[in-house]
Amino acid sequence: MADNIQTVVFEPAAGKAYRALERMIVTLELAPGSVATEAALIERVGLGRTPVREALQRLAWEGLIDIRPRAGLAISPLHASDWLRVLDARRGLEIVLARSAARFVRREATAEFQRAALLMHNAVVAGDVVAFLEADKVLDEVMARAADNPFAARMAAPLQTHSRRFWFRYKAETGLAESAELHVALIRAIVDGDENGAGLAAEHLMALLRLHAEVADGR
Repeated sequence: MADNIQTVVFEPAAGKAYRALERMIVTLELAPGSVATEAALIERVGLGRTPVREALQRLAWEGLIDIRPRAGLAISPLHASDWLRVLDARRGLEIVLARSAARFVRREATAEFQRAALLMHNAVVAGDVVAFLEADKVLDEVMARAADNPFAARMAAPLQTHSRRFWFRYKAETGLAESAELHVALIRAIVDGDENGAGLAAEHLMALLRLHAEVADGR
């Protein structure tokens, strides 16, 4: 697969605003505990008031910001102990999604999984943490579609975003290759239709993340 292949996908303005703001929060460009204004974020994103407002409502529902009328928008703080709570909630969902994706994966989804693996590989080679996180998000979205379980996917998505934010804060400098290896094992099991293997790979990935979280929390 060529490295320069790009897929053009139409995305509503609210979706673009959400992705831009989510990236700023995950990569700590919007610092934990800081306060921003709607007007300032509209200017940074470069989109209109309505899509940004819709994105902010979604981010608030996901627990990434706190909307305070007449007092601004508070970016959620980061406490290392909360990473463990996020992973405890996420673990079972990831296993369900991985097993379901392997069970229901279709031929057309294989290319999407391979693309996610390529994006992750390129990010590791380049040492590009932000690109790695974006590749991780692509994989989460591909797996959610392949799993054909919108209930689990909707519950997992905000937990995945929180987890990426913690990972960027506490592990990004040293964890790329190790994390990529486990992600690739997960992709391989799903593409092969190996339901048990996919569930086990997801469990190994969650165990690694929990180990990192315990270290961050000082346990």
